Amino acid sequence: MTERLEEMDILCLGEPMIEFNQSAPGGAYLQGFGGDTSNAAVAAARQGAAAGYAGATGADVFGDLFHDLWAREGVDDAGVLRMAQAPTGIYFVTHGPKGHVFSYRRSGSAASLMRPDDLPFELLRETRVLHVSAISQAISASACDTVFAAIEEVREAGGLISYDTNLRLALWPLPRARAVVEATAAMADILLPGLDDARLLTGLETAEEIAAHYHALGATRVALTLGADGVFYSGPEGRERIAPHQVEAVDATGAGDAFDGAFLAEFLKSGDGLAAARHANAAAALAVCGYGAVAPLPHRADVLAFLAKQERRGA
Repeated sequence: MTERLEEMDILCLGEPMIEFNQSAPGGAYLQGFGGDTSNAAVAAARQGAAAGYAGATGADVFGDLFHDLWAREGVDDAGVLRMAQAPTGIYFVTHGPKGHVFSYRRSGSAASLMRPDDLPFELLRETRVLHVSAISQAISASACDTVFAAIEEVREAGGLISYDTNLRLALWPLPRARAVVEATAAMADILLPGLDDARLLTGLETAEEIAAHYHALGATRVALTLGADGVFYSGPEGRERIAPHQVEAVDATGAGDAFDGAFLAEFLKSGDGLAAARHANAAAALAVCGYGAVAPLPHRADVLAFLAKQERRGA
């Protein structure tokens, strides 16, 4: 267990998963770490935020690997249960002509058995931002209930809610996903959707329409990632299409999670959502330059140096 943080900027809740990622098409698999909210917690910590994680791992070797990771990265794991009766989830990433393909082995995982009573309520009441994902709601009904209970606790304590609408149709049907995501988005302060998922979830096409939809539900800030086309940000600071950075991408596995963690860390530092979106856009670009979800996540100094270099080039 990592040393307990005196203050917590960001608490991420969800399912950590061990990753086995092909180093190249047809190549050997390298062991890494995944799970979107765990990735975001590490990304935020590398950007200088006081980050913590809540969820569950199995009392197995894969769970041990995660607790070792969080200890190395300075992520507070006091809110993570160890379950002897259930395993830590795993997934495989293969690479081919059409990009990367995920194969999951998460049925009956420790995180899927989470219940509201398992939540670290003290941590929830102390955190400035709770970050959750639709994936954590899709893995089981009890996990979905747990996410809603966590949101209620943080809102009552005056904290902010950050929500990534990450859509995995292999986990639940689209009508249920739409209903749950709409209900959750209405409780969120910060929305971090991806364009393709948001089009399916809302039935809308343009970034402007999607942002307006989530604002109407109640979100103050919407940072919509556009893949290779950059980011569209909409909030009190204004609306802007942020151009992508040209990099040699090799693996986009954790790009969205890198964006989420970097956005939240920078927003809490500056209070400026537009500046945070620009910063996170650069962090996500750097994250696709290496294999795996966690290994390539940049540190804040890397992002600042990259942005300074881009500015000198007139990018």
